Amino acid sequence: MKFSAITALSPLDGRYSSKTKSLQNYFSEFALIQHRVCVEIAWLNALSDEPEIEEVSSFTAKTKAQLDELVANFSVADAEAVKAIEGTINHDVKAVEYWLKQVFSNNAEITQVAEFIHFACTSEDINNLAYNLMLKSSLEQVMLPALDAVINRLAELAQQLADLPMLSRTHGQPASPTTLGKELANAVYRLYQGKKRLLTVVLLGKINGAVGNYNAHLSAYPNLDWEKFAQRFVERLGLQFNPYTTQIEPHDAIAELFDAYARINTILLDLNRDIWGYISLGYFKQKTKDDEVGSSTMPHKVNPIDFENSEGNLGIANALLRHFSEKLPVSRWQRDLTDSTVLRNMGVALGHTLLAYDSCAKGLNKLEANPAQLSNDLDNAWEVLAEPIQTVMRRYKIANPYEQLKALTRGKNGITKEALQRFIADLGIPENEKKRLLAMNPQNYIGKANILARGVNQRSNHFYE
Repeated sequence: MKFSAITALSPLDGRYSSKTKSLQNYFSEFALIQHRVCVEIAWLNALSDEPEIEEVSSFTAKTKAQLDELVANFSVADAEAVKAIEGTINHDVKAVEYWLKQVFSNNAEITQVAEFIHFACTSEDINNLAYNLMLKSSLEQVMLPALDAVINRLAELAQQLADLPMLSRTHGQPASPTTLGKELANAVYRLYQGKKRLLTVVLLGKINGAVGNYNAHLSAYPNLDWEKFAQRFVERLGLQFNPYTTQIEPHDAIAELFDAYARINTILLDLNRDIWGYISLGYFKQKTKDDEVGSSTMPHKVNPIDFENSEGNLGIANALLRHFSEKLPVSRWQRDLTDSTVLRNMGVALGHTLLAYDSCAKGLNKLEANPAQLSNDLDNAWEVLAEPIQTVMRRYKIANPYEQLKALTRGKNGITKEALQRFIADLGIPENEKKRLLAMNPQNYIGKANILARGVNQRSNHFYE
């Protein structure tokens, strides 16, 4: 069967390929090989620039340009050539080394120092740097913009709906009113915190040999400060140097990054479920398209499928992300290979995460508030004013205020405006306080909800100062 989007085993490469293709540049097999080539060439260049390594003269500008061009123009055909070598020798990183030697066989400068390609390196010296660069670039170029699209739309809705009163529900029961914008602002603030955690993760790298002690490096050049050399190399790649490792960089920072993604995903999962519920209550309507079908049998249906799709993908993503963060930092003695196949699935977890962000943003862009339904619910929930009445009674030392309101309202349907106002009129509190309580209704008993909703962006921006 010929491979295509419709024959793909994974829905990420099939049904959803148009939405996840931006990650192909970071987590496909092609991308991994490309990043390995990039690291190998950077290492060779670094060796050529080191005066103490006399056997590798500094490359001419022409050769450096040729090396840079190979990285910039690395193609699928190039990756397939590497894979062909791997098919013979059964080693993916060594295949890159052999391929580079072949590619530059006509360059005398490089041919003379061909054995310095992959010099003193173990495969993990190349892999850990490649994977961390893939994660760093994908975060900056793909994942953050997708997350920002969700946050920005939520923040926009929070502002637009800041003053629209809404009946809260705690334990599923009517509770003190809020505003629709404030409930969205809660998610905005949480997501800003999650984004900050994501941005503060510093990815690490190492290039210190088979067990992390520069054994091979020192055997060839015992007088060179290899640790300083390695640190400078790793930092030039844009990563932080890890001086203490076994054969593998222990992936603690990657685990931290995946934990940060998972925390954001949990916040979004919570948001998806809440909005799903608000749609069910009629607080939100969804914009429709004439050609779209909601149900195969019920023509009236407009299902909240975007939020359901987002929730489902977040669940898959977090199952993987949490496995990664638990598994990757664990390796027997100086190295086992269990991380290898796990690392290859990073793109799967982030692919489902990206899908979830996209679906959530799509759903948010379809939402329209339904003020009539929000108002109707509030008008039928006068019992929520029991809270402010008993609280004011406490201020003026009225005996048993909670118990009096409990007797009046608890478990009773249809507590009316008139019943509450008669109760207020008989209270032994100052007349101005009675007037204030009598002026309250479920629509205006919102505390600072509208102010908090409008201020969420300013408060959230403090995270980045």
